[in-house]
Amino acid sequence: MKSSGLLALACGTFALGVAEFSMMGILSPLAHDLDVTIPQAGDFISAYALGVSLGAPLPLFFRRHPLKHILLGLCCLIVLGNGLAAAAPGYVSLICARFLAGLPHGAYFGVGAIVAVRLVPPGYKATAVAIMVTGMTVANVLGVPAVTWLTNAFSWRLTFLLAALWGAIAFLGILGCVPAAPAPKEQSFSRQVRFLKGPAPWLIFAATFLGQGSVYCWYSYMEPILQQITRVPADDMKWVMALAGLGMFSGGLLCGRLADRFRPALVSACTAMSIVPILLAIYFFSARALVAVPLVFLGAAALFGLGGPMQYLIVRYSRGGEILGGAGIQIAFNMSNACSAYLGGMVIRHGYGLASPALLGVPMALVCAGVLIWFYRRYPGRPGE
Repeated sequence: MKSSGLLALACGTFALGVAEFSMMGILSPLAHDLDVTIPQAGDFISAYALGVSLGAPLPLFFRRHPLKHILLGLCCLIVLGNGLAAAAPGYVSLICARFLAGLPHGAYFGVGAIVAVRLVPPGYKATAVAIMVTGMTVANVLGVPAVTWLTNAFSWRLTFLLAALWGAIAFLGILGCVPAAPAPKEQSFSRQVRFLKGPAPWLIFAATFLGQGSVYCWYSYMEPILQQITRVPADDMKWVMALAGLGMFSGGLLCGRLADRFRPALVSACTAMSIVPILLAIYFFSARALVAVPLVFLGAAALFGLGGPMQYLIVRYSRGGEILGGAGIQIAFNMSNACSAYLGGMVIRHGYGLASPALLGVPMALVCAGVLIWFYRRYPGRPGE
């Protein structure tokens, strides 16, 4: 039951991964079909991220309901939002549909992380969260390359139809495989927010925002960079997206396991430091395919390697307010996505070149590492021990 429950949760993150990350592989054909510029197409990424940020606190309004029921409702929103995106006739309607499709994303990850932690014994909790998140990485290994090929062969609308289909599959899987999970014991709102009085969650939120944004500045525009600077043929982008997904899969599982053996803040701090040379290399070597393509793997691995331990940390440092903690870290993730995609588009609009967003991420990664080292020194023991 435990393994099947984690698999069902991963089906939901698979649907969300297709909905979120497929945009990076279809940005150019989508912009061409809707007759908009690449920076304007980047607004579809920001709209989704804003939806995630505003939707992340939704479970707070249903905190007295069983967590399983909340997850089922969020799956229904996944199906609805992506179904509307598939049918969107133009720029404005797709912006609205992408916003709606993003609403369940953060809430699903927040509630799903709580359920995943409860499904496994001590010593495997960070791994359980990593397995849930792995659904998104598998989406990048299989789903994103598939929809990139489908977009180039047929239509970008199939991307969102696939996300809606997997949302429906996740609904059925959670309905049949996830055991009933009651709401956290602390029900009152005052107790839900009590954990925010300490610095620990704010340090986690800050590090998440900075670390996610450092990579996302570049990753939001990876496809046009690879096609227009690296000169990767459009037909080969599916393989590049598969490589990125493999990097996410590897980085997420590796750092999740390391976070079970070592202190999660230290694992994420080392990951943040590794982002700096990766982004610098991306900027300076984007025109060289033999360097630029492997860097896609490394950048994607760092993106998910940093995020997994952070989600584990917020669950452990938000005792009594896990739903709010999960919502908060998803807001941090996706406000970072929205801001970094916008800032990346802004520097491109101002003529600094398609590769210039990579440089924006360097100072963000450095500050992220500093915040995590501060956290590591301030909280020397494992949370809850």
